[in-house]
Amino acid sequence: MVTSIKEPKAATGTGKGLRLSLWIVQVILAAWFGMAGVLHVAVPIAQLAPFAPWTADVSPTLVRFTPLAAAGLALVMALAIPFHASRGEPQVIPMLITFAALGVFVAWGRSRRVPIQSRQGKSAPSRAESAALSSF
Repeated sequence: MVTSIKEPKAATGTGKGLRLSLWIVQVILAAWFGMAGVLHVAVPIAQLAPFAPWTADVSPTLVRFTPLAAAGLALVMALAIPFHASRGEPQVIPMLITFAALGVFVAWGRSRRVPIQSRQGKSAPSRAESAALSSF
């Protein structure tokens, strides 16, 4: 059986703006989550609580685990929205939605529209090529 794998669309002249937008959003996300991760790991809970009130109400282990949750960014943001809503903290919900949307934008853009290319100008191997290479 032959199946086709749809390759991401190559960047065109109009793709330059999208590529630039993706890099900008990636840097913003990296800075924001990096800063949040450092704060959640390095700052004593008592000093962190005035800026993030929820940290005083959950176990320190959960607060310190937060930087590792970056792999599940969209899930973490999705779960944070009802959590903060249930605590009567609606002022943070727009920020959570914004960062979740930015993460989804980057995931979509980098997986479908403008994948990061190697320095030699070749795109990363397709799934079929990767599967064939891994069988050796």
